[in-house]
Amino acid sequence: MKTVWKEICASILMGAVLPGLILNLSAILLEGSAQELPIVESVPETYAAEKVDRSISIRFLDGSVSQMDMDAYLTGVVLGEMPADFESEALKAQAVAARTYTAKAANTGGKHGDGSLCTDSTCCQAYVSEETYLGKGGTEENLEKVRRAVLDTSGQVLTYEGELIEATYFSCSGGSTEDAVAVWGTDYPYLRAVASPGEENAAHYCDTISFTTDQFQEKTGCTLTGASTEWFVTESYTQGGGIESMSICGEQYTGTQLRQLLGLPSTVMTLSVAGDTITITTRGYGHRVGMSQYGADAMAATGSNFIEILAHYYPGTELVQLS
Repeated sequence: MKTVWKEICASILMGAVLPGLILNLSAILLEGSAQELPIVESVPETYAAEKVDRSISIRFLDGSVSQMDMDAYLTGVVLGEMPADFESEALKAQAVAARTYTAKAANTGGKHGDGSLCTDSTCCQAYVSEETYLGKGGTEENLEKVRRAVLDTSGQVLTYEGELIEATYFSCSGGSTEDAVAVWGTDYPYLRAVASPGEENAAHYCDTISFTTDQFQEKTGCTLTGASTEWFVTESYTQGGGIESMSICGEQYTGTQLRQLLGLPSTVMTLSVAGDTITITTRGYGHRVGMSQYGADAMAATGSNFIEILAHYYPGTELVQLS
């Protein structure tokens, strides 16, 4: 994903995380249509995992399609979606979120209509094989951490009122996650803005991007006129601190529109002008809905276990076991 449903559906979100795909002929020809994964009672307080054997259809970037054991696939997803040197409890939280996303795709058909998942992070979930991870300098120690995180949570998923949730996640929030309705226009009671402290060391906690005035006008379609001190007027903020509505020389833009048009890391932004240069400073990276990966690592570093991390970022959900 880095962020899965990495921007859930193009009709309800800006054009980055997870646009929907039309069912194509290759999807129709894939073996094994979407099949319901039964859910059983809540995970015991000891949260002992029970290995669940389930084959998942995976579409690789080279066009090949393979059937993989779910936990083997999820090991590659965690390697692709989260730094393997993160805290073990953060890796477990990532494994549960990714498993929930995978199970929901299997149950509903997912982006490809047949329950399969691709390895494109802008559509489904990123995936890095164990061989590729080690070949790029990854360590056996961290690989074993990831394997253990998947195994220790095997079969565990998140539900809300008995249904698998939209288990969205992303890199870094910049201090607060965001309400789903502010990003995608659809409200999910478990995808609400929550504080996410401890992310200051994230690679994209704060970014600065500059445009010439001509570049800015070309990308946004606006016309900058009058005094530069009056070009940008922030009219409202979202619950998570992003731009909800901004007036640019009298034209209205949402934060998600500006992020899409300008290719910004986040909707949390401030704009300044110096001469012919417009500088935008952002905080956070991704759609900021659901679990912050750097926030999860920060929580784990201060003693939170994966159940507490998931409860924080997906409030009101229940951790249950697939049968």
